[in-house]
Amino acid sequence: MAALRVAALGWLVLLLAGGGPWAAGQKRKEMVLSEKVNQLMEWASKRPVIRMNGEKFRRLVKAPPRNYSVIVMFTALQPHRQCVVCKQADEEYQILANSWRYSSAFTNKIFFAMVDFDEGSDVFQMLNMNSAPTFINFPAKGKPKRGDTYELQVRGFAAEQLARWVADRTDVNIRVMRPPNYAGPLMLGLLLAVIGGLVYLRRSNLDFLYNKTGWAFAALCFVLAMTSGQMWNHIRGPPYAHKNPHTGQVNYIHGSSQAQFVAETHIVLLFNGGVTLGMVLLHEAATSDMDVGKRKIMCVAGIGLVVLFFSWLLSVFRSKYHGYPYSFLMS
Repeated sequence: MAALRVAALGWLVLLLAGGGPWAAGQKRKEMVLSEKVNQLMEWASKRPVIRMNGEKFRRLVKAPPRNYSVIVMFTALQPHRQCVVCKQADEEYQILANSWRYSSAFTNKIFFAMVDFDEGSDVFQMLNMNSAPTFINFPAKGKPKRGDTYELQVRGFAAEQLARWVADRTDVNIRVMRPPNYAGPLMLGLLLAVIGGLVYLRRSNLDFLYNKTGWAFAALCFVLAMTSGQMWNHIRGPPYAHKNPHTGQVNYIHGSSQAQFVAETHIVLLFNGGVTLGMVLLHEAATSDMDVGKRKIMCVAGIGLVVLFFSWLLSVFRSKYHGYPYSFLMS
């Protein structure tokens, strides 16, 4: 009994003196955490997107303790990497980070960082990453889950889309503030001025406004642009193409039916235009008053265009809808 009383008295003295080993360890964690937060806040005050190498990433992002989230963009911005998508995504990422840095709601609960492949290739290897750009949220507690990796190919890299993903993963709402861009209004004003000038010069003869061929061509261009996915690109802001930073291979066709690249839109637009031109030639061959020889040439050319470009369209469809069994001329 005496021994138990002495032991209890000893623990009581330790607790009164400062909590013992557990309290000392807790204080060390708090000191390390405070140093991390202060360091990140200092860097964030100078540059909204903090550039990290392998050592900084392991110390400030991977290693505990941490009570803050870090959004990290893994990219390859060096010119010799020739990653056009990386540069475009970086511009949007900078807009998002600046919007947060200069927001009235700015706190030390979330930071934006970047790891370039040429500055932190060991980080890419550690995370088994083989593509860029990639956005990952490292939460304040625990390891990143599946939803903490941003679906770039599906959502695109527009700052507004990134902000919605950040709000979903961290509960931090960021209002994106873009710098003013007057290029759009200026181009629209210039176009209206040109159209107005042409109408004024032809004010004595406005028969061209009733030209059915001109209106049909304009309508056809609009339809081809919409059916190829231009509106989807405008809303989602997908990358132009995807280049693997390790192999250098460039993909112009997205492998999923739920997303597309800008280059893919241009390719589909070209193929649709080829099929349309072929159909127009077939129609002209059947209804025009030209001699039989020219009409035969137009017919053969029309059939060739339809067959060739439709085969290419079908091959694109097969590459996106895996398991589709049909093909024509080419797979």
